[in-house]
Amino acid sequence: MFVHVVKSKIHRVKVTGADLNYIGSITIDEDLMDAANIIEGEKVQIVNNNNGERLETYAIPGPRNSGEITLNGAAARKVAKGDVLILITYAMMDIEDAKNFKPQLLFPNEENNLLK
Repeated sequence: MFVHVVKSKIHRVKVTGADLNYIGSITIDEDLMDAANIIEGEKVQIVNNNNGERLETYAIPGPRNSGEITLNGAAARKVAKGDVLILITYAMMDIEDAKNFKPQLLFPNEENNLLK
């Protein structure tokens, strides 16, 4: 049996931009992606603490040490600059492996989205 488990979480980052005219995705500072073990193109669930919206898109790397968190395409309508988000990725694994798996949890600086 396989189960979905949290693979990584970036907790409480602020939206730095929303680009409606981009093809789609979420741009995430590449330092945050690396620290959270998120790869380019990986599906990301986005939870908006300000308005309760939940959506899924895919990750693309932004400039390192920039703190960038930009929602692109249609997802840009679901956020406002300054909204606080939780970004979550999941993995499927055997239930026995899942019992011992430890997700990568990040708590960046809430003012600038940088790693502390």
